[in-house]
Amino acid sequence: MCGIACIYSYNSVVSPTTDANALLRICDSMRKRGPDGEGQWFSSDRRIALGHRRLSIIDLSDLAAQPMCSDNGDVVISFNGEIYNYAFLRDELIEKGYRFRSHSDTEVLLHLYAAKGRAMLHDLRGMYAFAIWDNRRQGLFLARDPFGIKPLYYYDDGHTFKAASQVRALLAGGRIDTTPDPAGHVGFFLWGHIPEPFTLYRNIRSLPAGTYLWVDANGTHEPKTFNQITDTITCSSDAVNRDDSIVQEVLRHALLDSVKHHLIADVPVGLFLSAGLDSATLAALAAECESRIVTVTLGFDEYLGTHNDETVLAKKIASRYGTQHHSVRIRKQDFEKSFEHFFDAMDQPTIDGVNTFLVSQAASQCGLKVALSGLGGDELFGGYPSFCQIPRTVKLFRHLPQFSIPEKALHTISSSVLNRFTSPKYAGLFNYGATWSGAYLLRRGLYMPWELTDVLDADMVREGLDTLKTMCMLERTVKRIKNEHLKVAALELNWYLRNQLLRDADWGGMAHSLEIRVPFVDLTLFQTIAGMAHDHHAPTKHNMAQTPSKPLPAEMFQRAKTGFTVPIRKWLLEMSGVSCNERGLRGWAKKVYEIFSKTR
Repeated sequence: MCGIACIYSYNSVVSPTTDANALLRICDSMRKRGPDGEGQWFSSDRRIALGHRRLSIIDLSDLAAQPMCSDNGDVVISFNGEIYNYAFLRDELIEKGYRFRSHSDTEVLLHLYAAKGRAMLHDLRGMYAFAIWDNRRQGLFLARDPFGIKPLYYYDDGHTFKAASQVRALLAGGRIDTTPDPAGHVGFFLWGHIPEPFTLYRNIRSLPAGTYLWVDANGTHEPKTFNQITDTITCSSDAVNRDDSIVQEVLRHALLDSVKHHLIADVPVGLFLSAGLDSATLAALAAECESRIVTVTLGFDEYLGTHNDETVLAKKIASRYGTQHHSVRIRKQDFEKSFEHFFDAMDQPTIDGVNTFLVSQAASQCGLKVALSGLGGDELFGGYPSFCQIPRTVKLFRHLPQFSIPEKALHTISSSVLNRFTSPKYAGLFNYGATWSGAYLLRRGLYMPWELTDVLDADMVREGLDTLKTMCMLERTVKRIKNEHLKVAALELNWYLRNQLLRDADWGGMAHSLEIRVPFVDLTLFQTIAGMAHDHHAPTKHNMAQTPSKPLPAEMFQRAKTGFTVPIRKWLLEMSGVSCNERGLRGWAKKVYEIFSKTR
């Protein structure tokens, strides 16, 4: 896990050379992402520069330092992430005559590009974002993994291209047009996070998940798709024997295989352990692969002696599977000391991420540089209420008579009734409930479109909504999928997991120089799960939790879902001065937006 950067002066007339000081500022701002080393590389004509901050995980020697250059100088790479099948790919390349100096996955990428070019992307299993300078073709090749686990942002002013692992890193380099992007601002209040490819700034974009980008003397070309999760769903087929015992064995093999790959490292690997099924299953499977796993659980004084105290059951799980366990207690005073660091680390505004920030801090204090997380388990195994609620809502409202009342008037009428009983956004049930896109927006949305003028300028709202095309994009996510379970999975994976959970895991972990790995968010595993679900055999959390050879404690199956429960909302509201009439996520969103407006 690292921080990458590149600057390419592709218009030699306007911008003849790169700014070395700008590259240094970009890299220095990502010091937490890579405290173990740094490096810069410049082409002979100084028109292209790559930078890197290193967190050493695989091959700790200097031979794995980046940016890494091929022996003949034709290919140079700056890479962030992990390629879990790199050993297999390395053996294949050696058979083809490629020689290696290191044992790093970075050098595998270097030679794989030389061997296959852009087709290399179909061979990779892992989380990644990288920039490769191709000296033969005189162009810059950038790519990002299919789930979007690792971030990559870029900026192009018409003569110079810049890219980095964080938005704030690009800003630190200077000479960035910070004109607000209405889509980014509207997107934040619509979802509680900014949906890709947008940011708060009109000219800074996120490279979409599962795409690559080519930049040459003609400028920045449009991102090209090489793998989309929706395509994986529609292309998967049920090749699993329907006998329950066979299905369970296939699931066990797929999960164990993913965990084994995610444990590959030359440093100790830890695991975030709550009292939930996802992390407990990972702990049990990891214990089958490794003799000693470090587990970390957060405890809070507010929860002592209550159902929400996860430390009791987590300790029992750790004992059962022989992990080296740490229960770390967090008090409000501890978080107050980290409050400024929390906002400094938050790369883009989000209403979530505090739990990941805190458990990453605890893991780092335990001496870890890598930790497994159970993120993705709910999306994969239908753990959210949305898997039942959204299909039910669509079926109910699809059969109701269509209203000819103007939308604004309908909201006014329905909200006068519904607001007495539930969230204001459910005033849109009659307009949105009959479609998958509308039902999902109602389930996950923070503010509904008609409410946005309460928090943003009307012109910004109008332009932002026109650019986002939210309903169209949501519908595109599911329109080729027939299976109801997979429709909801596609929405949760492509929107909530990608734009909020994974992004928060990246900055929350990197704030403490911790690499967070997500075994449930694995393309090979997902292909297996999607194949099972196509014939209405979608594996459940119960199926998942039965895969370890040594069963989980029986009481786990009766425990209500909590995840990493954190008394954080109460803390944040008290510390942020959110007024009593704005309590809740909406009030917190306004506070986050206010802080970003002042500091970015």
